[in-house]
Amino acid sequence: MNISSLKTKLLYFLLAGLIPATALSQEIDPTLEILIQKALEKNHGLNVNQLEGEQARVDQKQAKAVFLPEITLNGSYTRLNDDITFDEDTQNLLMSTQKLLIKEAAGLPFSADFPENIPLQPASNLQDKNILKSSVDLDWVLFSGFEATNALKAAKHKEASLNFVGEAEKDKIVLNLIETYDKLALVNASQEVLAASEDHLKDQERFVKKAIENGLATPISRKKIELAQQQLEAKQLEFRQNKRLLVEVLHQITGENREILRSLSPQLNAITFTGNSAEKRAEVQALEEAEKAATYKSKMEKSNFIPKLALKGHYEFLEDDLSLLDPQWYVGVGIKWNVFDGGKSKLKSRKSQLEAQKYQEKIKEAEEMISLSIVKAEMSYEAALQNTRIAQKEIELAEATFEMLKKQHRNDLASISDVLDGLRDLESANFKLQESYFDQSKAAVTLMHAKGILNY
Repeated sequence: MNISSLKTKLLYFLLAGLIPATALSQEIDPTLEILIQKALEKNHGLNVNQLEGEQARVDQKQAKAVFLPEITLNGSYTRLNDDITFDEDTQNLLMSTQKLLIKEAAGLPFSADFPENIPLQPASNLQDKNILKSSVDLDWVLFSGFEATNALKAAKHKEASLNFVGEAEKDKIVLNLIETYDKLALVNASQEVLAASEDHLKDQERFVKKAIENGLATPISRKKIELAQQQLEAKQLEFRQNKRLLVEVLHQITGENREILRSLSPQLNAITFTGNSAEKRAEVQALEEAEKAATYKSKMEKSNFIPKLALKGHYEFLEDDLSLLDPQWYVGVGIKWNVFDGGKSKLKSRKSQLEAQKYQEKIKEAEEMISLSIVKAEMSYEAALQNTRIAQKEIELAEATFEMLKKQHRNDLASISDVLDGLRDLESANFKLQESYFDQSKAAVTLMHAKGILNY
């Protein structure tokens, strides 16, 4: 993405779509929303959270799959050392019975000799030694004792909890990015203050030079200005280094090209927070969903003692190699009832109950901490507003004092040291005003986060 494409988007309120429209009263640099989106896309923690959410969705599908029939195709070949047959006495009995049936069918008396010209059928093998089988099995859970149902609900609440964890993590990323971006704006504003000081020094330098030429000032005055210029250059170097560091931080957070980040010119503006309502924070919602997931997990483990009902079916495709005792197909319904498992299920259920109680305590703690954070954020915001008003008054005083000292110096009523002191006071007042804007912006965004209305 090039610089021009970054600057073509319009953003009417700070974090439009990120913060309620009533919360802020001024426009900001339109690139901020783009940088926020890039930061959210790049963040590894959010990506891991999304993968964990996908795992929870897979758990839901697994719970639903319990009620789908399982169909298995089987195939096998077995060779025995020999055919499985009846013992000799049983074979003789079968042959004798066969002779009686034949004589009865031929109308011969029971005591008559068996005709020699009639062949006898030998007894079939119980199982031939070459066995080739091909079959299909059906296993279908009809009732899981609510175990699968509770597992499904637990997985759904786990997914919801992970989603809220992701939202809370997004808020932290957005807060960090906004603060870093505002620091860059503060550096830019400070450089503008230094540029104004540089112009004032150049103006004084020209005046002193003429005054020296006319014998109205000494070289000491020029050396004082030169010292002030060196001090100014040191401050400019410090702010350039700060800007370089902030560009690196933004690059690490967003992955955006450094050249594009160096070209940005964010501006500091006083932010006025007008929202009064508060919403439930994502952190609390995440804990509530986790508590529900643990509760359903406990119910799932208790369900181990409820009878389960399943259907079983089997069909043999090849009949030739079946034994005389093997059916070609069968269908049955079975019940499984775990009456006693050594107390394992009860202990697992109790452990999950304790986990749910832990989440309940964490919810209470989080709500208390959030209430305290709202109070602290409101106080910080009120203090920031007051500090901005004070800084604005200090600017007015410093500007008036500096202009007066310049006039007095030109009329030889004040020394060059007085003028430079006045310039330093004006510079300091300008720095303080820009820092108050930064603090006010940070306090407003922090207050929005505390009230749960910083949603991206």
